[in-house]
Amino acid sequence: MKMLVTGSAGMLAKDLIPLLFKRGYEILAPPEDKLDITNLRVIKEAVHELAPELIINCAAYTNVDEAEKQEHQALTVNGLGVQNLCILCQEHNIPLVHFSTDYVFDGTKPGPYTIYDRTNPLNAYGRSKLLGEKYVLWLLSKFYLIRTSWLFGLQGKNFIETMLELGQKQKQVSVVTDQRGCPTWTRHLAEATVGLIETGRYGVYHVTNSEPTTWFDFAREIFLLSGISTEVLPVTSEQFPRPARRPANSVLDHFPLKEVIGRDMASWKEALVEYLSQRKETAKP
Repeated sequence: MKMLVTGSAGMLAKDLIPLLFKRGYEILAPPEDKLDITNLRVIKEAVHELAPELIINCAAYTNVDEAEKQEHQALTVNGLGVQNLCILCQEHNIPLVHFSTDYVFDGTKPGPYTIYDRTNPLNAYGRSKLLGEKYVLWLLSKFYLIRTSWLFGLQGKNFIETMLELGQKQKQVSVVTDQRGCPTWTRHLAEATVGLIETGRYGVYHVTNSEPTTWFDFAREIFLLSGISTEVLPVTSEQFPRPARRPANSVLDHFPLKEVIGRDMASWKEALVEYLSQRKETAKP
């Protein structure tokens, strides 16, 4: 199968593309400046010239706090850009793989969010991602709409790298303890995505590592496994205000992921151990 991947320079695409190559797929991954999903003419030309049998959209506006000031830009990329892809997928009968976020939920539910729970984003980023979801659901019948959360990967800026950097400079760091979710390694997300594609079972899926935690406990585990003595101080979201509101609970229920791909997702602690090990290996001269 010939696959077109957008957002090829992103953290997720950097893990997904090599995995697809290993599985024997033909991967078309033009540089982002050559494949601007917000430009319908450019996307049309790419699809006409490359004739993909599947499109995987890894392109996104992902700066949650900046989106509060740049909501129009976020909506253009995460909403109208997705509409462009959907139009082309509809026209050429091509399935679409699209990634969304836990931030489409408001965090007021006491338990994990299921694929059929009502969305109600709290911030501009969440609203922009929800618009993209709506275009997928409105325009397509062949799609994998994958919600995920708290991503970390070796090829991009993420919470782990921020904590490790702070841990080298500071004796104490303050981290919020009242936001609960599931840290997710892009490598494991990529593996599950390939598994879904190979089933041919379209639909909405929640794909994260398992065993929910808080940012506070996530930070403590990062320092513990890295042998860093920096103290983590618990603070509330109110004490640590950010431009964009975050949901207090954004844990995602995996059903029916296991039933479809035949396996559970690893815990975030297992993912963190493997991530730090690989990080150390890649750092060797």
